[in-house]
Amino acid sequence: MYDNMYDQEKNQNRQIGALMNNFVEQAVKLYNDMNTLPVCPAVKKDSLESLRNQSIPVDGRLIQEVYAEMLNNIYTNAPLPQHPRSFACVPSTTSLLSWMGDVMTSAYNPHASCKFNAPAADVIERKLIRWLCDLVGYPKESGGLFVSGGSMANLTALTAARDAKLSFDERPSATVYLSDQTHSSVSKGLHIIGFGKKQLRIIPSDKVFRMDMSALRKAISTDIADGRKPFAVVASAGTTNTGSVDPLKEISALCRQYGMWMHVDGAYGASALLSEEHRESLSGIELSDSLSWDAHKWMMQTYGCSMVLVRNQSTLSNSFSSHPEYLKDAAASPDSIELWDLGPELTRPARSLKLWLTLQVLGTRQMADVIDHGCDMARLVERLLIKNPNWEIISHAQLGIVNFRYKGDGALNESQLDKINQNIAKEITESGFAQIFTTELCGKKVLRMCTINPKTTEKDIFDTIQQLDNSISVAKSHQAIA
Repeated sequence: MYDNMYDQEKNQNRQIGALMNNFVEQAVKLYNDMNTLPVCPAVKKDSLESLRNQSIPVDGRLIQEVYAEMLNNIYTNAPLPQHPRSFACVPSTTSLLSWMGDVMTSAYNPHASCKFNAPAADVIERKLIRWLCDLVGYPKESGGLFVSGGSMANLTALTAARDAKLSFDERPSATVYLSDQTHSSVSKGLHIIGFGKKQLRIIPSDKVFRMDMSALRKAISTDIADGRKPFAVVASAGTTNTGSVDPLKEISALCRQYGMWMHVDGAYGASALLSEEHRESLSGIELSDSLSWDAHKWMMQTYGCSMVLVRNQSTLSNSFSSHPEYLKDAAASPDSIELWDLGPELTRPARSLKLWLTLQVLGTRQMADVIDHGCDMARLVERLLIKNPNWEIISHAQLGIVNFRYKGDGALNESQLDKINQNIAKEITESGFAQIFTTELCGKKVLRMCTINPKTTEKDIFDTIQQLDNSISVAKSHQAIA
């Protein structure tokens, strides 16, 4: 019976090989032809309905049938965040090199928990973490870990901050400070590790959307006077809304003054450290106690490839180290710090390998060019819009992000303008040509473009601005109907 099962598996594996050869060809074609495809293809509602009605079979189906179904009904039924005219959220900049590393790593499936389980992957992860820490400017005792994304990186760092700065009895009186531009994953992470909303202080941002330092100082002083214990400030190095960078040096000085932990959410913006031209905008990041950094945002990696870095690696091991009896044989020594000691995961994929492959092939110079190009494209958007009487700049180009708004001719009120700008985003996204979402700044609905994809051309920018102009009349007509 077992021999027969083995033969069946070998036959299935050969079929898988043939299908994957076909898939590789299709994937390469997809990436090569990406700019000719709609950014947001129309959702195949019949496909979704078919999937909803599909059951888990008792007896398996032909692999060729399932493969075709996956390809036609699932993978192609979604927007393309790696498209050169995907400007919404923080778009994917995925390289096929990363995908190649992903496929290879998935096939071999290393258990990247410790040196014994994945010795070569362990070497590479530690080597990359050291390289990243050096880029930040952290001391030799620094360290970190690859995690699934910025949310997990923030959660991991904040756990280390809590344990480093607070006793258990101090936790109920502790306060942490964020700006009104801080990513939502931070408050979510703080909730998970035991902090209620009343312990979070949302600091307003200034006119350029950075944390307001006078408001921060006042909030800390008030909390101390009320018998509270300020324990952490979360700064942003490239906010999702505007790309703004908080005053890192000033925040660091304040944290040292009051014995607080300084965490920097650099999920997408920390990649500017790769650029000689733009790394200065992150000056002061080297003074932080911890940093989150996503390689799957601006370093051309597939999801999820993120890093949490800390000034002193022992702060991670103090929070997460565990030595149960079933791991003793896998540990290098009783005192060794394995990767499983640095974060919440025991079973973890080798997330670092695809980044290693990408960097080995491209080199750091080309990666720096990616950062510079993204910033150049945002500045181009701003220059074009300044010359166009239809638009006003709300937030100037920063780290590849610019915010703007259709301003009308003075005859429309703010509520009407909000709706028209929302309609403009809807029109251009539904057209398939480009994807642009809105956000809210200064109480206004604004259009936001994040231009960090290295495949985005100047023509893509010119044509997108033209499409935005063309969308105004339709958006206004929808407003009139409403």
